[in-house]
Amino acid sequence: MKKVLSGIQPSGQLTLGNYIGAMRNFVKLQHTHRCFFMVVDMHAVTVPQEPAALREQSEAVAALFIAAGIDPAKSSVFMQSHVSAHAELGWLMTTLSYMGELERMTQFKDKSAGKESVGTGLFTYPALMAADILLYNADQVPVGDDQKQHLELTRDLAHRFNTRFGELFTIPEPYIPEVGARIMSLDDASKKMSKSNPNPGSYIALLDPPDVIRKKLSRAVTDSGREVKYDPKNKPEISNLISIYTHCSDISVAEIEAKYEGQGYGAFKKDVAEAVVATLEPLQQRYRDIRESGEIGNFLRKGAAEAAEAAAPTLREAKRLMGFLLP
Repeated sequence: MKKVLSGIQPSGQLTLGNYIGAMRNFVKLQHTHRCFFMVVDMHAVTVPQEPAALREQSEAVAALFIAAGIDPAKSSVFMQSHVSAHAELGWLMTTLSYMGELERMTQFKDKSAGKESVGTGLFTYPALMAADILLYNADQVPVGDDQKQHLELTRDLAHRFNTRFGELFTIPEPYIPEVGARIMSLDDASKKMSKSNPNPGSYIALLDPPDVIRKKLSRAVTDSGREVKYDPKNKPEISNLISIYTHCSDISVAEIEAKYEGQGYGAFKKDVAEAVVATLEPLQQRYRDIRESGEIGNFLRKGAAEAAEAAAPTLREAKRLMGFLLP
């Protein structure tokens, strides 16, 4: 059975984009792959985090994984910081990384732009991401378009290690669905829907109440004209709403275009909102049940034990090949 690894940072609220673009795919993959799904809390602290908020959001993200349909009996759900092999192999990958490679990372450029000082963790975290993936010899990694560059670095580091020290690491492949990999912002469809956007109206949070969802979608930016047509180049805002609608319903793009022909945007946006509400309400109820049950700690301990057992042999062999004395 092929292995899959992915993770989501516990910084800010998870969005509808996270759910459609990532978490739904996690649920599908667990039936055909050996899956490891992390809450990447060590990545989160590459930028300042308030401790109480980090603890709360870490638990919330883990609960949302399970509420979205990830089964702890089939997949390992765990906190990155609960498996120390991530930090250890992360350092080894850092020693194999070149300054020029890390300087070229688009996310580093974006997050450091205009700042007087930047933490070294933000600079080196692609090496930790490489370790996350290589520890489990993952065959596939579900990534958004914005993470493809980091996966390419992971592939380069795996090849570099294998060439220099001996064959150990699987060269991972990206898993990027053709449709739904990228849900865009409600206030600017040229940007990905992101929990880090300072405008809360730009994204649908997974735990937004129904009335908040309706209000946000009623205020979503639209293109000029009245035609409900999927045309990402010329009508990016409406195309994004169509994409959201079709992923939150059983209605195809062609059916949506036909249904709202000549009606304008008002009725269309109301129906998009109701489709999103219907999609998220069951998830929100499962989330509340999980949090109230207190079971999340048990799920995370089980997942961490499974992940640590899988990661330990890889880390030990990497250290042996590099010339470390082993206890």
